Amino acid sequence: MAGYVYEFSQGGRDMADLLGGKGANLAEMTRLGLPVPPGFTVTTDACREYLATGEEPGELAGQVAHALVELERRTGRELGGRDNPLLLSVRSGSKFSMPGMMETILDIGLGDASVLGLAKATGSERFAWDSYRRLLQMYGRTVLGIAPGLFDRRGSTDDPARLVEDYKQVIRDATGEEFPQDPGAQLYRSIRAVFRSWNSERARLYRRREHIPDDLGTAVNIQVMVFGNLGPDSGTGVAFTRDPATGARGVYGDYLQDAQGEDVVAGIRNAVPLAELERLDPPSYRQLIDHMGTLEHHYRDLCDIEFTIERGTLWMLQTRVGKRTAEAAFRIAEALVDEELIGEDEALARVSGAQLARLMFPRFEAHVDTKPLVHGVPASPGAAVGAIAFDSAEAVRRAATGEKVILVRRETTPDDLPGMVAAEAVLTSRGGKTSHAAVVARGMGKVCVCGAEELTVDVEARTLTAPDRTVLAEGTVLSVDGTAGTVHLGALPLTDSPVGRFLDTGERDGAFTDAVARTLEHADSVGRLGVRANADTPEDATRARRYGAEGIGLCRTEHMFLGERRGLIEAMILAEDETGRRTALDALLPLQRADFAGILAAMDGLPVTIRLIDPPLHEFLPDRTELAVRVATHPTAHDRRLLAAVERMHESNPMLGLRGVRLGLVVPGLVEMQVRAIAEAVVERLRDGGDPRAEIMVPLVGTVEELRLVRAAAERVLAEVSKASGFTVDCPIGTMIELPRAALTAGRIAEAADFFSFGTNDLTQTAWGLSRDDVEASFFPAYLAQGVFATSPFETLDRDGVGRLVRIAVEEGRATNPTLKIGVCGEHGGDPDSIHFFHDTGLDYVSCSPFRVPAARLEAGRAALANRADGASAAT
Repeated sequence: MAGYVYEFSQGGRDMADLLGGKGANLAEMTRLGLPVPPGFTVTTDACREYLATGEEPGELAGQVAHALVELERRTGRELGGRDNPLLLSVRSGSKFSMPGMMETILDIGLGDASVLGLAKATGSERFAWDSYRRLLQMYGRTVLGIAPGLFDRRGSTDDPARLVEDYKQVIRDATGEEFPQDPGAQLYRSIRAVFRSWNSERARLYRRREHIPDDLGTAVNIQVMVFGNLGPDSGTGVAFTRDPATGARGVYGDYLQDAQGEDVVAGIRNAVPLAELERLDPPSYRQLIDHMGTLEHHYRDLCDIEFTIERGTLWMLQTRVGKRTAEAAFRIAEALVDEELIGEDEALARVSGAQLARLMFPRFEAHVDTKPLVHGVPASPGAAVGAIAFDSAEAVRRAATGEKVILVRRETTPDDLPGMVAAEAVLTSRGGKTSHAAVVARGMGKVCVCGAEELTVDVEARTLTAPDRTVLAEGTVLSVDGTAGTVHLGALPLTDSPVGRFLDTGERDGAFTDAVARTLEHADSVGRLGVRANADTPEDATRARRYGAEGIGLCRTEHMFLGERRGLIEAMILAEDETGRRTALDALLPLQRADFAGILAAMDGLPVTIRLIDPPLHEFLPDRTELAVRVATHPTAHDRRLLAAVERMHESNPMLGLRGVRLGLVVPGLVEMQVRAIAEAVVERLRDGGDPRAEIMVPLVGTVEELRLVRAAAERVLAEVSKASGFTVDCPIGTMIELPRAALTAGRIAEAADFFSFGTNDLTQTAWGLSRDDVEASFFPAYLAQGVFATSPFETLDRDGVGRLVRIAVEEGRATNPTLKIGVCGEHGGDPDSIHFFHDTGLDYVSCSPFRVPAARLEAGRAALANRADGASAAT
């Protein structure tokens, strides 16, 4: 017979899958000999069977009855008895903590007869009737589904006995039935209600947000009631073995005298600091401190503890590894290493790249509590304050006068880049974490909130309308929190990040930054996966190196053609013959050479992977509609030629059109100019005594023939420059794997490639048949809400689909060329979960924006530890 019920003495902390986190920890405290009110746990297996069939397992009722008899024997009391009745609490508890998401029912066993016995046993009629009132209210709401407001409207009297009658009438009116006087019926129906609560709307919403699987189910913990509301010698509280906000050692928590735990949660009275308990009840305080020390040493971590004192007797009701801020996570982990409770490996495993990323940027001061104007997608962390600017030109103009600016757009395009550079933050009403605004902002370390759909951005009227119909004009000051995804009206006070200062200067200013530094150093020592940066300027390259990048995995050359240089691209496109095209390319050559020389100098001695031009050429031309209006209203010969070129180059789906390697094969001289600029920059650095390590990457290859043609042209140029300069210029030539066909024919492509780099942004778009920016602004939220996606495949790599293409390409590429170096340069290169996949798949490095490099370094170390642990588990 399946075991669906475990007494606390039969379980342990390693049984959270079966007993839920709360049940497993109650069992662990019982095993440690701590004063835990006795009880038993109904397993998650029983819940899953109920959710699958609509019925409890057939054996469950008998097993609960057996456990109840044993509980009555141990306590010497009878459930619902007329004299000193045994009363029970029923609480949910899944494997993962879901605070406030599921239900609790207290005082099971009370009825019209047993309430009198409770009053006699405790000497307090008011307490007994108030406990009965609590049961009716919780049972009515959770088991019977009665709206809480119906009880609230009948809760105006101070006489708890009268309230009991009122609440029983609420139950009769709402359900047509009487409140059950049979304590067994109360218990069984409560267990069933807790099972049902697993699929409540709020529980499902919480699981989606926290990425908790829907099929885990919840356990049910049935425990003898103890009461903190029996007078001044009773109370309830919450204790932490360390400060969950900072990680500092000390006595932290709250205590509420003469109250139940539900009163603390409800906030109906102000609690006192836990340290006050030493004055109110010294013996209980000393016992609690002793138990806290026992638990922290046993769990080797910060423990969050709930306790009740019943007439001078301390009871431990719950413990768990406590939630903590990112700052506290680093401080506690390294403090436990110093205290020899854990090792450096475990300290690294207890923090995450996501936590480190949150700590790198300025924040709004913690004590500030203002209602947000709107919520959006937290796309790039940090906090910023500035005046609204509705277009790039206005952002640049205001910033030039020294004003701090927030660029507000419906969505951004490459044309917005100057405004994004000038702004403190970017706010859009469309898009998600991988929209253009989000990707570019993260790359520049700018704060960004995207997808604030409740905002109406009217660029023509220069206004922003908030959900409450407040209309904000250009120049209005906003505060944008890219970590929380909130936007506030007015200027909130900012505080600098000590971690940001440490990463920029290397200076440690206390235990916190010392903990971060030690953790990163250990991650680097155990990590196998290299971490490079996506960087397009010498400034970005310098910052990336400061943050620990081991090279550049993606230098996008198209960003070098923006601004004033667009005119040269226009000239190349408008050229009517080879001479005109060559003139334009010759003008671009020294500019590109200087760009590359600066980046190679910043990354001297480290690899720099330079991608040849990728986007369609029409992206460097004026907007088609705006140009047509100009030609119609104030025509010039130049604009007419531009419009003709734009019309000629217009594509219905440019992402799948003339771009990448295709441009290099159909626009004569373009590849040769870029390769020559790279080669001459290498020579320049060699003459200056440098150690340049340029790598040439060909984008959007779908067949080996494309790569062979471009490689042949590149090698001719490299040979020419080598001969002319007297220096040997030997640049590895590889390709981006960003099309499904490239991944599926990687074995062939590897014949002509020195390295692969996965462009997972486009690989995800082409594998899914999704246009990233379009879907994030349309049906993506609905897909996430309905569970089609657990998370966006543009944020975390889709392992089943895109990940399989990556695995195929790695295996077949290395089968052809065992020395093939393989990396990834898409946005997934900075995503913690994806980094673990890339480690497991055998990639050599990941590349991400400079500001994501520290977090990627940390996750590379954690991935190595996880892989080592998985290997050890498999071996045993």
